[in-house]
Amino acid sequence: MTFAASPFASVPATTLSPAVTLTIAGSEATGGAGAQADLKTFQELGTYGIVALTCIVSFNPKDNWNHRFVPVEAQVIADQLEAIQSCYAGDLKTVKLGMMGSPVTIETVAAALEAQEWDNIVLDPVLICKGQEPGHALDTDQALKAKLLPKATFVTPNHFEAEQLSGITINNVEDLKAAAKAIHEVSGAAVLAKGGVRLEGEDAVDVFYDGETLEVLSAPKVGEHAVSGAGCTLAAAVTAELAKGATPLEAARTAKQMVTEGIKNRKESHAPFDALWQGGARA
Repeated sequence: MTFAASPFASVPATTLSPAVTLTIAGSEATGGAGAQADLKTFQELGTYGIVALTCIVSFNPKDNWNHRFVPVEAQVIADQLEAIQSCYAGDLKTVKLGMMGSPVTIETVAAALEAQEWDNIVLDPVLICKGQEPGHALDTDQALKAKLLPKATFVTPNHFEAEQLSGITINNVEDLKAAAKAIHEVSGAAVLAKGGVRLEGEDAVDVFYDGETLEVLSAPKVGEHAVSGAGCTLAAAVTAELAKGATPLEAARTAKQMVTEGIKNRKESHAPFDALWQGGARA
């Protein structure tokens, strides 16, 4: 048995038991983001991917492609996690946290995280679901900062999320560095703060900081528009690499490369956005 011909699938072909990676995230119907993107990333990087769904999101083409958001009941989320954690007890040490969508979901997930020891908890701090009622969204954001951020070992905020978590307005790379340091200070986690296409210049720039090492990760921009699934894929790639034993910085570098290749080979659509292809490096 061999893995897909990809520079990212670094697990030896003789490995019989791949690392287990869990994503706790929402379903995104077009396949470009959310749990769908996470599972494709896990597979591409040679880990055994599992998902516990927190919500179901479908874009509405009749309403400017806003989100239609349907939460999964808290007990159903708890049941999924009970099954997963019981089935893979001892092997499951790495988890990615994606869209939660509500305070009750965050409480449920936090309780499940506390039920076992983890080597890696990667938080993609999704703070906004377009179309949610503003007050509910704010409650969710506050719950995420209180309940999940302190548990994270690695955090991957985008430009907006980095501003919200750090309290710093980010206009340039120096601001992004300061934000990454500030988020590390409040969380203790390694941080990969994403500037992406939001910052001026020819390169898409992200900043890694873990309390000791600060590194700017740059790659030429592929267009000036954000691509669906880039943030999800970046965090999922970090998750997979950490599960396989990479250091946080090594995981960040691999994730950056995977996202860059995925954007270059993105899938076009009839929506006002394209979708990253996790297999882009094989194109």
